[in-house]
Amino acid sequence: MKARAKPRLGSRGQPEQSRSAILHAAIREFSREGVAGARTDAIARAARVNKALLYYYFEDKEALYAAVLDEAFGGLHTAVHAALSQPLPPRKRLLAYVQTHFDYVATHPLYSRLVQGEMMRACRGNSHTLERIVKQYFRPLYTALAGLLKEGAEMGEFRRVDPMHFVPSMVAVVVFYFTNLPVTRLMRGGDPLAPERIAERRTAVIDFISASLFRMPQERR
Repeated sequence: MKARAKPRLGSRGQPEQSRSAILHAAIREFSREGVAGARTDAIARAARVNKALLYYYFEDKEALYAAVLDEAFGGLHTAVHAALSQPLPPRKRLLAYVQTHFDYVATHPLYSRLVQGEMMRACRGNSHTLERIVKQYFRPLYTALAGLLKEGAEMGEFRRVDPMHFVPSMVAVVVFYFTNLPVTRLMRGGDPLAPERIAERRTAVIDFISASLFRMPQERR
């Protein structure tokens, strides 16, 4: 009896693998070229699928782009939600969030470009997805962090801060290094994503946020 041939990558016989290959190729293409400049032909070629199969999984380029954003923000949402849900005192929970958010961005450096591209697109009034992204991912994170800041302040662990200002400032400190990579390369030389440079930046981020929020023991009296 003739053995059944294994379905090759890029066939409907491997839907999860094919869809994943398309998504990861699309992440690279959209992060480099933006939505307007990205080409589905290039995505299909990089994913080793034909263009018809790409449209089998995703209705059009906008649908593929929306799926790419969900891949980026959905993974981050899952990771930071797990960190913020730990049964820890406010200070340790806040540090767990900062470390988790930083580590996620550090291991997905292309995602920062996607975020920048979407923000620029929204500024031009061309974004059809930002409102959903804010509702689905940004607002729940803000709500959780605002609640944590209030809890920590009431327990005397945190300074009293306005979440509307502190939360975006904290997120900015976490992600800025990765959105500023071209400038960092020119300023310092070398590879900003080298493990030792990432570790150095991680320590600096934790130190900066801790110093700006945590109350010292003598201040709690």
